[in-house]
Amino acid sequence: MKKQALISLVLVWVALAAWPCTSAIISGSKTVSGRPLLWKHRDAGCLDNRVELVKAHGDCYEFVAIFDATDPLDTAAWTGFNERGFAIMNTASYNLNNDDVPESEMDREGVVMKLALEHCVTVDDFERLLQRLPKPMGVEANFGVIDAQGNGAYFETGNYTYKKYDLADASDGVLIRTNYSYSGRTDEGMGYVRHENAKYLLAQHIAVGDFSPWIFTEQISRTFYHSLMGKDFTHSGEDWIVDQDFIPRRISTASIVIEGITPGESPALTTMWIALGYPPCAETFAARLGVAGGVPEVLKGTGANNHSVQCDKVRARQAEVFCVERGNGKHYLNLSKLYNKEGTGYCQQLVPKNMEMYKREYELRESIKKKLMHKR
Repeated sequence: MKKQALISLVLVWVALAAWPCTSAIISGSKTVSGRPLLWKHRDAGCLDNRVELVKAHGDCYEFVAIFDATDPLDTAAWTGFNERGFAIMNTASYNLNNDDVPESEMDREGVVMKLALEHCVTVDDFERLLQRLPKPMGVEANFGVIDAQGNGAYFETGNYTYKKYDLADASDGVLIRTNYSYSGRTDEGMGYVRHENAKYLLAQHIAVGDFSPWIFTEQISRTFYHSLMGKDFTHSGEDWIVDQDFIPRRISTASIVIEGITPGESPALTTMWIALGYPPCAETFAARLGVAGGVPEVLKGTGANNHSVQCDKVRARQAEVFCVERGNGKHYLNLSKLYNKEGTGYCQQLVPKNMEMYKREYELRESIKKKLMHKR
């Protein structure tokens, strides 16, 4: 990390709200392909998200990331990967900091992640970045990272310190984080029920080691299991449920899986699978670097007010799911719009189409891989 880059970072600090999310890192030893996975089910205050390719410039790598529509200068990246196969995401934490840093100087996680995408190649590079950043860093987050060597880790990071949790030390090959840090203050923070939701839903796949990206975008981010009640409402036949502590939430804006590579493969095979907008109502797309049309135009901020055409489309569907506006109506979810006995719910219609997309994109990736091998 160059000193000038750190100075530039200080100059562009802006306050950007951090919101709850659910996430996981999966070792290649637990996936069908042998490639590691980085998953983030994003919840955010800005519901209008977009995906952009940021070109290499100066000593910065080219990368793809998700941005808020309200951030036209691409100041804060909220999940992404770069041309060297490095990928990063975060979940906000609420039990790490205990200091007097003003709120106006906080919520800089997206700025840190953009800087990491521009400059990091390995998990160790990111750790060195955290060590060198000016303090206080203006963050309270669990940063999840993977690299082209198959390494992965969470860094539970506050304004002045961090603690690393290495994927290699996870006995089951999986790390999960929501909105508290394992190293933080006990029983503080948020996302405890969602953490247990994810733990329960991932358990069956940990047991057999059959993880693939679609398990997250097509299953877990569209499942209404509630660990505290011990009930899965997804196919319960109920018309209405209260939107509380499920993984998909009214403020969910994307389900993103970055599929890394096996050691020795080209970083160009790194793929971001993304269901943009409220995930239960979303089509899933693939985004890559180094190929024409690697980031689908419908995901980019090409619409009015920097909106993604695809995100607007999904948000219109979401309005049917959360259709009660008066009183506390926003907390009630019309589950029959997603799953119903007629089979016409959005999830029921979209998932089969998305699985066809996965098939096509995996075939395309194999074609890209063959071309890359031929060039060697």
